[in-house]
Amino acid sequence: MSPRFSVITAVFDPEPDHLRECVASVDAQLRRADVAAGGVEHVLVDDGSRRADVRAVLDDLERSSRRRGGAVRRVIRRQRNGGIVAASNDALAAASGEFVVLLDHDDVLHADALASVAAALDADPGCDVAYSDHDLLRPDGRRAFPLYKPDFSLERLRCHNYITHLVVARRSLVEDVGGFTPGMDGAQDHDLMLRLAEVAAPFHHVPEVLLHWRQAPTSSALDSANKPAAIDAEVRAVGAHLARCGIEADVRATELPGIVRSEHAVVGRPTVSVVIPTRGSRGRVWGAERIFVHEAVASIVADPDDRVEVEFVVVLDSGTEPVVERGLRTIAGDALHVVDHDRPFNFAEKINRGVEAASGEFVLLLNDDTELIDAGSVSEMVGLAQQRDVGVVGARLLFEDGTLQHGGHTYHGTLTHVMLGWDGAHPGPYGLLRVVRECAGATAAACLMRTEVFHEVGAMSTEFARNYNDVDLSMAVRAAGYRILWTPWASWYHFESRSFTHPIDPAETALIEQRWGPELYVDPYANPNLTPGRNDWLELPLRSGAPAYENLPDGRRSWG
Repeated sequence: MSPRFSVITAVFDPEPDHLRECVASVDAQLRRADVAAGGVEHVLVDDGSRRADVRAVLDDLERSSRRRGGAVRRVIRRQRNGGIVAASNDALAAASGEFVVLLDHDDVLHADALASVAAALDADPGCDVAYSDHDLLRPDGRRAFPLYKPDFSLERLRCHNYITHLVVARRSLVEDVGGFTPGMDGAQDHDLMLRLAEVAAPFHHVPEVLLHWRQAPTSSALDSANKPAAIDAEVRAVGAHLARCGIEADVRATELPGIVRSEHAVVGRPTVSVVIPTRGSRGRVWGAERIFVHEAVASIVADPDDRVEVEFVVVLDSGTEPVVERGLRTIAGDALHVVDHDRPFNFAEKINRGVEAASGEFVLLLNDDTELIDAGSVSEMVGLAQQRDVGVVGARLLFEDGTLQHGGHTYHGTLTHVMLGWDGAHPGPYGLLRVVRECAGATAAACLMRTEVFHEVGAMSTEFARNYNDVDLSMAVRAAGYRILWTPWASWYHFESRSFTHPIDPAETALIEQRWGPELYVDPYANPNLTPGRNDWLELPLRSGAPAYENLPDGRRSWG
C-alpha cells in the first residue's frame, strides 16, 4: 500500500547536524497515530555531496532505513552534482505517496506538521495543493520572524514566492505539470507553484507555523543575495507563467531580492473615464493655496503616457464658484465633461451619476484632493484590470508628508487601510507594500474598474452617503467572484488630513454590518494569527516565541 505522504529532500553539503535534525523532524511525525496510519516515506537524494561528514550521515541514514510504524526512509545517490532541480526530480520519481511534501535538507518540520495537513486534506478531499505559515530558525537555534501568510493570492504569487514553506501537493498533479523545470535552479519551487496554480488554484492555506526555515550561511532564508542566479530564474519563471496565461507583460527584478515586477501590457488604447466628485474646495498644500480638483486633473493631463485615452467626468455641486469650471476647461479642454449636481451631499450618488455619464471602458474613481505621483499609474491599473477576473484595482496613496494612507483595505476585525501611517518608502512586512496583491477592498479615493463590472454589481449603494460606500462596493465585487488588487506601482498623494476625524453615522456602521454579517470582518488576506483591529500585521501574543534578543556567533547578545 502506498503511503499518504512522501517527503522529498534534495541533499547537498548541509551542516551534518542540520541534516540530522531535518530527518528527525520527519521521523517525529509518526508519533501521531493518524499520520502513522496513512504512512510516511522520506526520500533523500544526495546530489553528489563533497563533504565526508555529510556522506557519513547519509551512510548512517541508509543503514537505518527500515519500516517504523508505516514510515520508510530511502537514500538515493547521484553520481555527480546536477543541481537542486535534477535532485528534486529524482526524489519525485522515487516517491510513491499520494502527496509529496517539499522539505529542504536543513529545515525542520513542526511536530504536528503532517497531522495538521492531513486534517486539512480530510476536510477538503478535492484539495490538490496545501501550504502553511512558517518561521525562521536562527543560527542561535531560536525560532523567530514568523511569516503569517494570506489565503491564496495569485497576484502576489506572481510577484514572489510568498508560499515557500510548507508545501504539500498531490503527486500525480506535480507529475502532470512536469515536475521541477530544468534551468530553474534557485526558483524551482516558485516555478512549480505557478504551474500548479494554472491547474489547481486556489490552494488551501493552513494558518499554522508548520515549518522552521533554517537561516544557514548559504541559505536564501538568511540572505537572498547568496543565490544571485535565483533572481534571474524568478524573472524567467514569472514571465513564462504569464505567457502561458496569455498575459503580455514586461517582467523584471526589483530592488528587493526575490520580488519581481510584472508590468502588464495595455491591450488596444482604451478610454478611461476619471470620475471626480467635487465642490471646488480649496486648501493649502506644501505652503501654497490650491483648488484641489484643478491639481488633480492637471497632474493626470501632464502624464506623458499615451497607452490610454483619458476623459474627465467631474460631478460639480451647484453653486460652486465659476472659476472652478473655467479652470477645469482650460486644463482638460475637450476631455472634460461636467455633470451638475444639485442634490444634498451623497458621495455614492455623485459617483454613480459620474459613471452614468462616462463613455470609457474603464472608470477611475478619484477624490478631488489628490495629485498623481507616478507617471503611467493609470496604465498600470488598466493593465491589471484587463484580466477578466479582476473587479477593482486600488492604488498606493500617500499623505502630504509622504506617509502611507492606503495600502489596500483590511477588514481583519475592523475596517481600515493596510499599514496606515507607515513611511511611504517602507517595503512593509514580508514585502507587503512592494507587491501587487489581492486585498479585501480598495478605497474609492483612487480605484479603477471596468465600467461593466461597476454596473454588474449594482453601482455604489446610496445608502452609504459618506462612509463605507467603498467597503460595500468592495464586498459586492468579491461576492460577485472578482478579485480586488492593490498595486504599489500606481501612486497618488491624497491630501486628506491625518488628524481629521471623519464623522461616522452609527446608522451606516449598523447597516454595513447588517448587510454583510460576520463575513465582513473575516479578511482572507490577513491571517488569524494577527491581532484583530490592527492594520500593521502585529502577531497575537505568545504565537512565535521569538525572544527579544539573538545570541551572535561571537558570544555577544544582540537585542532587537
